[in-house]
Amino acid sequence: MQRYDMLVIGSGPAGQRAAVQAAKLGKRTAIIDQRSHVGGVSVHTGTIPSKTLRETVLYLTGWRQRGIYGRSYKVKQHICAQDVMQRLDVTLKHQVEVMQHQLNRNGVDVIVGSAAFHNPHELHVQGAAGESTLYYGEHIVVACGTEPYRPSDIPFDGSSILDSDDILKISYLPRTLTIVGAGVIGVEYATIFSALDVEVTLIEGRDAILDFVDDEIIETFVHQMRDNGMILRFNERVSSIKKTSDGKVITALASGKRVRSDMVLYAAGRVGAAKHLKLENAGLEADVRGRLTVNAQYQTSINHIYAAGDIIGFPSLAATSMEQGRLAACHAFQHIAHSNTSFFPYGIYAVPEISMVGQTEQALKEAGIPYESGIARIRETARAQIMGLQDGLLKLLFAIDDRRLLGVHIVGEGATELIHIGQAVLSLGGKLDYFVESTFNYPTLAEAYKIAALNAWNKLAAYSATSVIDTNKSQENSIETGKRRLKTV
Repeated sequence: MQRYDMLVIGSGPAGQRAAVQAAKLGKRTAIIDQRSHVGGVSVHTGTIPSKTLRETVLYLTGWRQRGIYGRSYKVKQHICAQDVMQRLDVTLKHQVEVMQHQLNRNGVDVIVGSAAFHNPHELHVQGAAGESTLYYGEHIVVACGTEPYRPSDIPFDGSSILDSDDILKISYLPRTLTIVGAGVIGVEYATIFSALDVEVTLIEGRDAILDFVDDEIIETFVHQMRDNGMILRFNERVSSIKKTSDGKVITALASGKRVRSDMVLYAAGRVGAAKHLKLENAGLEADVRGRLTVNAQYQTSINHIYAAGDIIGFPSLAATSMEQGRLAACHAFQHIAHSNTSFFPYGIYAVPEISMVGQTEQALKEAGIPYESGIARIRETARAQIMGLQDGLLKLLFAIDDRRLLGVHIVGEGATELIHIGQAVLSLGGKLDYFVESTFNYPTLAEAYKIAALNAWNKLAAYSATSVIDTNKSQENSIETGKRRLKTV
């Protein structure tokens, strides 16, 4: 039996970072992954593929230049599935090479096979040829990620009724597409295909999309989705999905509506990919969605077994998963680690992008925290005019009492890059004055921060004026009270 200080199940963002961190601490470490190439879901079916697909579509369709050359402008007039997927292959190959090199450089062993617990410290790993090998881990990190939720009553076929893994293997671009589920994945693919001039119908059982995002940002985003021709069906539940004799797909809704399309993408959630791990042999149990519960140090109920990444649920971001894996490895080997996970940025790579950090307006209202907002339309910046950007919004939230930054919310081109300015100021306890007094490169989209800050400054001036009036009244009252006392004496 081979013995390791740490065994990591899964080579995605959380697993890779946990393994590298453990190796840097001088520990013998191995990653176990059933794929022959490292990277996990993030590289092969999730984060990297969908974002690469988005970038490819925006380039080929000329989307970013349409504000200058008109809505009919395209770089390539007749776009096929092969055009879209070609860039994906190049990107994934490069990403795998980079990750494999990093693991090799740090001395991390990569074991290819399917892992299952034999007991709390030992894992059976079954290779491609069916052979089984037993490995011992003083510490174990479960970072196996998630997989698409596939209800038994949905007739997935991999060609016209797909999940979010299947959509990356399509052989043709549909003229019409129905997407079930308006979570992050559903919204991203809905807007990507809409940019390809595919007629998209998005179906969601709730009355809104992305309810964790600031309401005003969502209002702006939904308006743009509809303006681009997308059909949104809220408060609708799917009762059945069936294929017709002519190859079309009929999505029947509980309300009685029918949606006919060339293709259906079912993207209503994901589940933990831990069903083959035999968690019971380690004394662990997953919830109904296949996720594991951890404490603040990412320990499961078994102290030497950690879990990180999508397998533990929200926020299920590649960036936060990396940090979770690193912190888990540091705790396992009593290495002091510092991290500020309170203000992590959330990025949604739709068309346009959405990004946020800190509190939303609705959260501040519920908490009873007095605040004021500052708004900037991205088109107000000179850089936006140069780039042909017509839409986009940047919103800053400040505390009324001390003008401290409380939240940053952006919808528009470059949102996931712009957010880091706000993240830094928020993490350092910065205030409105920073944005007003700082100099930004000109012309840049970052100027929107100053525009939004000045907008908030003007609003907060009313509070300052009120304070002055109140102070003056207080002084007048004190003088009158003093006069009355003198007369009494």
